[in-house]
Amino acid sequence: MQALVIFLLLCLLTPSAMAINVNSLWDYSKPDVSEKRFRDALDGASEDDKLILQTQIAGTLGLRREFVKAREVLATVEPRLSQASAEVQVRYFLELGRTYCSPVHSQELRTPENVERARVSFLQAYELAARARLDYLAIDALHMMPVVDAEPERQLEWNEKALAYLERSDQPEVKGWEASLRNNVGYARRLKGDYEAALSEFRLSRAAHERAGRTRNVRIADWMIAQTYRDQKKFSEAIAIQLDLERAWDVDGEPDPYVYEELEQLYRALGDEKRAQHYGERLKATRR
Repeated sequence: MQALVIFLLLCLLTPSAMAINVNSLWDYSKPDVSEKRFRDALDGASEDDKLILQTQIAGTLGLRREFVKAREVLATVEPRLSQASAEVQVRYFLELGRTYCSPVHSQELRTPENVERARVSFLQAYELAARARLDYLAIDALHMMPVVDAEPERQLEWNEKALAYLERSDQPEVKGWEASLRNNVGYARRLKGDYEAALSEFRLSRAAHERAGRTRNVRIADWMIAQTYRDQKKFSEAIAIQLDLERAWDVDGEPDPYVYEELEQLYRALGDEKRAQHYGERLKATRR
């Protein structure tokens, strides 16, 4: 879906409930705008908050695939880590890891060396955050691990560990992770072919988004549910959801190519070539 990539990135980057509210400055769909906000916030910030802001500036560069520049920014933070707060240290290693391996990295950049550098950084971030009871950031580090351990079984282990961490935490802010973590667990279970368990997690993810009033993310959860129905060959149920999504996105003036792609495949599976071709043409039109 048009919103899917942004959604996945939202699942893999962390808003903050810590010393400085970086979440209020982030617009993940516009990393250049976010960078300007972080740079503006440097003026008058405490020394520790300045270091936090620098890590987030590096994050905006990473989203734009400017990984070398991101590491250059982080290099200015590194000499001051020993005197900085635990949050600065955790955020430094999180962003450093993301410069080596993240959802925006192309396959050719995911070399064994880069993947290992990312793994070491994410694990170091996790250990520091867990020790300092920075639960929100500990979960961030855990949920980055499936990016470096791509096997479905390992992805599921890491996602379930992150979800278990959330469930035993008494820090209210960590509940903001529930929707994305349940989506991740559902996706990992879907990859394993455990479709009923995947659907259960996707529905819980949807409910969490609905409680938070995230209409776009509710639609994405519906799309994930419908795609899982297609995996189960429950084509009628899948089509009903995708048609509802088509109408909703069209009303918003945001035709969704991923919905058309699913509808094309669904109708073709039913032998309805006329409708399959219709959605194939709509798909092409959105990608011109």
